Amino acid sequence: MTILKNHDTKGVAFVDDAKLTARHVNVFYGDKQAIFDVSLDVGANEVIALIGPSGCGKSTFLRCLNRMNDTIDRCQVQGDILLDGEPIYDGSMDVVPLRARVGMVFQKPNPFPKSIYDNVAYGPRLHGLATTRVELDAIVEYSLQRAGLWNEVKDRLDAPGTGLSGGQQQRLCIARTIAVDPEVILMDEPCSALDPIATAKIEELIDELRENYTIAIVTHSMQQAARVSQRTAYFHMGQLVEVNPTEQMFTTPEHTLTEAYITGRFG
Repeated sequence: MTILKNHDTKGVAFVDDAKLTARHVNVFYGDKQAIFDVSLDVGANEVIALIGPSGCGKSTFLRCLNRMNDTIDRCQVQGDILLDGEPIYDGSMDVVPLRARVGMVFQKPNPFPKSIYDNVAYGPRLHGLATTRVELDAIVEYSLQRAGLWNEVKDRLDAPGTGLSGGQQQRLCIARTIAVDPEVILMDEPCSALDPIATAKIEELIDELRENYTIAIVTHSMQQAARVSQRTAYFHMGQLVEVNPTEQMFTTPEHTLTEAYITGRFG
């Protein structure tokens, strides 16, 4: 991945093989502006971490990338966001297939009140990805294997997904996302409700998934950002302050605000 300087932001906000491209994005909740003129690329098969203090806009920006903000009253998104060069806020864009292509894993595990099997099979059924039970079985098994959960649940696929542990529920939600064959996975603090062992499993999974998917993760943990991402973007008060390779960001940040946050002087 070739990285290109962005002269509006410190560091490398632009890449030459962008899967997602955001340009001059502004977000308003009524009269309140939450995101200010953010331009950022998410490269193909990379993990990019979005970090910053609470309320800095990182989750709001993440939700722009698959139009989840459409579900919030009085939320207005301005600017351009493209998936493989295709504008996702174009009037002709159907959000249902968009959210299949750009899946999302939320902060709190949210399995459906269905069996483990039906949780994973829900999306493929909805989108017509399987025509026979054999095909559906194969998708469910593959998705659970990719999520690192198959060996733990293969003998109890009829059990309720809500009966799993917190970490298993989150991996089930990741399997549910994978099942519709997405191109991008958005993760909004996916480990904040998990214990250290479950968190470690999710982090290992993120590293494995990068082979097949583009991943953007919002995290409150700078240690997690350092472990899982190739680039890190720092947000402050709705603005994108700096984007750089993760190792550089945590050793020699270019912006004083980034340095202050990373060293714990605020946030």
